[in-house]
Amino acid sequence: MTEIHVVHDPARLRYEASTGGEAAGFAEYIRTDDLIVFTHTEVDPRFEGLGVGSALARFAMDDVRADGQRKVMPLCPFFKGWLGRHREYVPMVYGVPEPTAGGLT
Repeated sequence: MTEIHVVHDPARLRYEASTGGEAAGFAEYIRTDDLIVFTHTEVDPRFEGLGVGSALARFAMDDVRADGQRKVMPLCPFFKGWLGRHREYVPMVYGVPEPTAGGLT
């Protein structure tokens, strides 16, 4: 399988994936002072089932984590489902309580 390349295009408020030099998909968002709201993810039908959506979600979540400035609000059904399968990112989701020392609340 050809490698999936993902980039952040902040001017267009989206993450873009390509493979084999062809546009393969994108994830759009809205940015506020406190949040990145993922609103829509789309994968070209020619590339469905090849991990493009997962590559977009992972890259975007890692990018948001590295920035450290905002929480994530996944309105996009794909992002919601992806986060449900990748629980390590759930603490980044808006409204999820922060873990406490010792695991007690």
